[in-house]
Amino acid sequence: MEISAAGRLEVRITTADVGKRVSVRSLIEHGPPGEKFTDTVGVLTSWDDGVLRITKKSGEGVRVAESALVAGKVVASAPARRRGPAATYEELARVSARAWRPVESERLGDWELRAAVGEVPCGARPRGAVAGRREGFTRRANSVLPLGDPGVPLDEALTAVRGWYAARGLPAYLQTATGAEGAQELLCAELERRGWVREVTAEVWVGPLAPVADLGAEPSGVLLSREADEAWLARYRRKGVSGVALRVLTGGPSVWFATVPGGPDAPAAIGRCVVDGRWAGFAAVEVDPARRRQGLATAVMAALARRALDEGASAAWLQVEEDNAGARALYERMGFAAHHAYHHYRAPEGEGAP
Repeated sequence: MEISAAGRLEVRITTADVGKRVSVRSLIEHGPPGEKFTDTVGVLTSWDDGVLRITKKSGEGVRVAESALVAGKVVASAPARRRGPAATYEELARVSARAWRPVESERLGDWELRAAVGEVPCGARPRGAVAGRREGFTRRANSVLPLGDPGVPLDEALTAVRGWYAARGLPAYLQTATGAEGAQELLCAELERRGWVREVTAEVWVGPLAPVADLGAEPSGVLLSREADEAWLARYRRKGVSGVALRVLTGGPSVWFATVPGGPDAPAAIGRCVVDGRWAGFAAVEVDPARRRQGLATAVMAALARRALDEGASAAWLQVEEDNAGARALYERMGFAAHHAYHHYRAPEGEGAP
């Protein structure tokens, strides 16, 4: 907190600091006994009618009454990384997008509208899905990547987005990010102001590649291939994989699939890696529930990492859900750390909503 020469806490932020990362201390109106203050760090996304809105790294929005402010200051736009490769949000967003390519895309200024739509296999439609609506293979491949300027005012851009996805029988999603240099806290706040709903939040983690390669001693029994064969797909958790899904899975600059044989109906473990310049992106690391805690996930990632090193990569990234405690613990042991959170915002229902 900002402290004056006289030793008093001071508020050194104003409405002119909207869009900057701030640290504030505020009074707790109805807090536990003995707790009078709370601290909040994040991007100041608005300051209207005596209320500040601060978006934290997780994407959570916090409202602070101006009258409750005790201290506040502008802080560095992104905390210094203690370990692992340095990267902006935009660099990682573009790398991860190339690793999970849609079947169809269109530009709206600097935004990319993406779709990967196929027929849903019989019996594979999720419970509660809207009748008559087509299913896209993953939100990542069926959402807007809004990097930069759409070239038109935001409301006009959102209307165009809704129309583009409606023409394909899909709900409209925007993929955004918070918590890193160049992230999109202001866009998130604008979407929420317009009624868009944050449905999914996950994190992108990064780490050095060489330590991952050193975790599994060769030979590890991991088979590598350029193709996702029937055995690999039998272990993949997304059942009823269509031709469209295969196009997404096999797309990318340099894609490798790993398989550990051993199951009667499916492999003991699988994984996927996309090599793109200095980056190796890991995904679809899955293990037979009966074979967990045997080091198979580590063996899969180590084998893929060695291949990525051979192709010149030096850094690694992956995506992990907020509630996947087992995966997060594994990746921490491998040297990964959270870089930013990403979110999928869904358009509000109704014809008149932007």
